[in-house]
Amino acid sequence: MAKPDPGAEGSDGPPPQPEQARHAAGTGGQATGPGDDRLTAQPESRPQHPVVLAQQAQRAEDLQLRIADWITAFAGSMRFVYLHVALFTIWMLFIESKPWPTLTLVVSLEAIFLSTFVMIGQNRQADFQQAKADHDFNEQELELKTNTELTRQIHTLTAELHNRLLGKSARQQP
Repeated sequence: MAKPDPGAEGSDGPPPQPEQARHAAGTGGQATGPGDDRLTAQPESRPQHPVVLAQQAQRAEDLQLRIADWITAFAGSMRFVYLHVALFTIWMLFIESKPWPTLTLVVSLEAIFLSTFVMIGQNRQADFQQAKADHDFNEQELELKTNTELTRQIHTLTAELHNRLLGKSARQQP
């Protein structure tokens, strides 16, 4: 018995994606350097959740949110770590002979501000998750009501069809 071809028409789901196409999608379909043999397929555009779109619009309008996004993105990157390693090394070796009191003060102040940005980010993430959950709940409730109404209509139509068929066959029998 022959195995079904997963790429053939009529099979369930899309055909498996070749390894090269998966990698190309991660780079936006662009070659990363000379001799790169990755496919140049364009990345798929997927519809986004309405709450995500609303949050993006809100962030784009508010300068404070854009600044907070930039700071948290930078503070959570390896560039931030490398910059601090370099600055603290230069400070300890070349700027001050006894850097510990001042360095401790600077690092403590920086930790206070960064922890504040982390909490701001966590609060915004919690607000976003709540808005998304509320939207999803409302959509699911509407879908449930629609499905319930459709099921009632199907039941009514089935009962009517059943009565007509049984009524017709009862008339045909002597």
